[in-house]
Amino acid sequence: MPISSAAMLVDLNISVWTANKVDRDATRKVAADSNATADAGLFRKNLMAGSTLRKEIADYAAACRLWHNTHTLPWADRGSRLLATSLFFDYKAEANARQTYFMEKVDQFCRDYPALQERAKECLGGLYNPAEYPDIEDVRAKFGFRLVFSPVPESGDFRLDLPAQDMVEMRSQYDTAFQARLADAMREPWERLKDMLERMTDKLDLSLSDNDAKMRWHDTFLTNAQDLCQMLTHLNVTNDPELEQARLDLQRAIYGVNMDDIKEEAATRIEVKSKLDAILKSYSW
Repeated sequence: MPISSAAMLVDLNISVWTANKVDRDATRKVAADSNATADAGLFRKNLMAGSTLRKEIADYAAACRLWHNTHTLPWADRGSRLLATSLFFDYKAEANARQTYFMEKVDQFCRDYPALQERAKECLGGLYNPAEYPDIEDVRAKFGFRLVFSPVPESGDFRLDLPAQDMVEMRSQYDTAFQARLADAMREPWERLKDMLERMTDKLDLSLSDNDAKMRWHDTFLTNAQDLCQMLTHLNVTNDPELEQARLDLQRAIYGVNMDDIKEEAATRIEVKSKLDAILKSYSW
């Protein structure tokens, strides 16, 4: 199956108002009072001082970007990432839900904006400058949650009026760059799998030391690995048989294992660690 059928490109752009501003007057005053040069450091003030809602929106935006990166593979240097077509409907439904929640929070922030501005006036005291606060519509425009899907372009899609030789050269250059991007994209599933295996075996190794009694275990030790095995069935957009085999190796290594046995039985930890170490040694990574 060609990559253009197995995957698509998706751009997720989330913008959040920083509500921070460099106060050059305060910078000069602090520098003078400290006998420092004016460029020793810039003083930034939070225009929405005392507001937890703007920070909540910013934190949620960061969580959405992390979710997006977890479900996609790198493609372009900036922006576009590769999304498996098998994940499209689940991804789109989740993205829509996240967009709705994000915009609801933005609406709430905009409703509270006048009160938040008054609160900032109290917090900032003499540093408050009403001219630094944009109108409500300008504030709303500083927030955004945009999602764009597009097909993976193929070299044959060029529609340019160029001499035949130049078109051949352009298609050749694109094909070379395309294969390089695809190779870069497919390194990420391998890296995620290797990172998971190393973190698991390192923790199991520590648990077998003299500090065994102090080791804290969480269900995520197994559930994170199980989730990754499920995700790799989608991220393997080139149907790499070796990647699929490595995924199956991890799935089998933790099959039937439960956290109670991990916590209480050193023999179980030794057995699981042995299987994970064997997987790490079986592939070139």
